[in-house]
Amino acid sequence: MFWLGLLSVPVAVQAQGFSTTMLRFGCSQITIDRIDPLVEPGSIPSAHVHQIVGGNAFNASMPSTDISKLADCTSCTFDQDMSNYWTANLYFKARNGSLKRVPQMVNDVIGAANGGITVYYTAPGPKTVTAFKPGFRMFSGEVSRRKSAGQGKRMQSCFRCYTGPNFGGNTNSPCMDPQRDTETFPKTPCPGGIRSSVIFPICWDGKNLDSPNHVDHVAHPTNGPATFAVVDGKCPASHPVKIPQVHYEVVWDTTKFNNKAEWPADGSQPFVLSSGDPTGYGQHGDYVFGWKDDSLQHAMDNRCFGPSCQGLTTQGFDKANKCVVKTVVREDNDGWLAELPGGHQIM
Repeated sequence: MFWLGLLSVPVAVQAQGFSTTMLRFGCSQITIDRIDPLVEPGSIPSAHVHQIVGGNAFNASMPSTDISKLADCTSCTFDQDMSNYWTANLYFKARNGSLKRVPQMVNDVIGAANGGITVYYTAPGPKTVTAFKPGFRMFSGEVSRRKSAGQGKRMQSCFRCYTGPNFGGNTNSPCMDPQRDTETFPKTPCPGGIRSSVIFPICWDGKNLDSPNHVDHVAHPTNGPATFAVVDGKCPASHPVKIPQVHYEVVWDTTKFNNKAEWPADGSQPFVLSSGDPTGYGQHGDYVFGWKDDSLQHAMDNRCFGPSCQGLTTQGFDKANKCVVKTVVREDNDGWLAELPGGHQIM
């Protein structure tokens, strides 16, 4: 067993008197690749590059079935979690126009992961949500968005500029602090890197495991999108089933790109998503469920909190880091580039 300590307890959870059920754990990167089995199944290559974590069943043509039976390892803390989680990558655009991929930085709270993502599953309390079913998948965000969604404190995607090493203490309440969280990339250099958060809907229609746009089978509560860990909103009649809130947290190591002399001459911020988005409004996340048997339901029903859960087993990152997937699209993902992979225009 591998036990991890929480760096801090999110403010929203504190406010609820620890009644909230919340798994919080790390997943190492399994690959950086230009494939997308959710939005562009079977396409090699897909439109833009992603960073992927989770089970090693990930491939360009993942079937809509029980993924947990197809994977034989996971890069995540919990042995039972063969799910896959992925987001667009981040690139730095230098003053001369060349681009370089920004690596993910290990979140101190999750231990010695190989980059990757910190994943949360949150519920209002024990036995309040229905875990996802085999074959379930969904999407959060809008790739083409270039303006605010107008959700105020209920942002479903946000960025936070870390003010120093160890994140400068800015670790709590993602997307809930309008003084520190923004829907766009930070406009100034961030001494501790940039955190990106992507939060998924918490209501399900109870019937469809997916939908053509990977969004319509899920929905937000009637009073608007649920903020991180505040998940007690009422679901609409069309989507009456409360599901765990899935939340991704990525920390981008932008510290190597903080020299303003290398930023655009007009003073604008230099970061761009692999989809060609220079604003950050188009940040998004893809999710394919893959927990074994009823292990996620068990975690949600039994007040599991943080990186451990009685009845589930965990692994150390010495093992998790070895779970990888062979890259399919052969292209440079580490050097300086003349354009984004796939030739995406930045706009």
